[in-house]
Amino acid sequence: MDKTLIIIGLLAICFSCKTPEARRPISVKSGSFIDASVERNKKLNAKEQAWIEQLMAKNDSTNYIASESGFWYYYNTKITESDDYTPAFGDIVNYSYNLKDFKGNLIYPKENFQNLDYAMDKQELFTGLREGLKLMKAGETITFLFPSQKAYGYYGDENKIGTNVPLIAEVTVNSITKVQDN
Repeated sequence: MDKTLIIIGLLAICFSCKTPEARRPISVKSGSFIDASVERNKKLNAKEQAWIEQLMAKNDSTNYIASESGFWYYYNTKITESDDYTPAFGDIVNYSYNLKDFKGNLIYPKENFQNLDYAMDKQELFTGLREGLKLMKAGETITFLFPSQKAYGYYGDENKIGTNVPLIAEVTVNSITKVQDN
């Protein structure tokens, strides 16, 4: 009897121990969410592109320039002196700007964003404005047309700018302070 109990106990121990098995997912994702998101973004981009083209067609006397970064702009005040400097990494740019929607409604007046200092590429700033400041010289004023992905994108600014809102920004660079090279 003792012998059979020992054999049963040993068999139970041997068969109860097995190597751990990896857990398999219950459902397999097909990537349909990402495909739907890509399709939705393509439609949004096409819609915003059409708005921008309509806006530029209304002002056909204005010389719009397409940037390499995916936004459009024109000069209100252009500095033509060849020795003027555009900001480089780390330079301090003092600037002012206002924001409008594509219908021309003022979202934020210039008084809200007056005499701001920005350390070039060292601080947070929405993508379009950061890239736009790199094109400017001290004393220039440029009006930018930013599609929503270059503005505040999906999240907005969590205040007055909603989800996927393209923006018009009139930006003036007051001064550029060069950073000393060490």
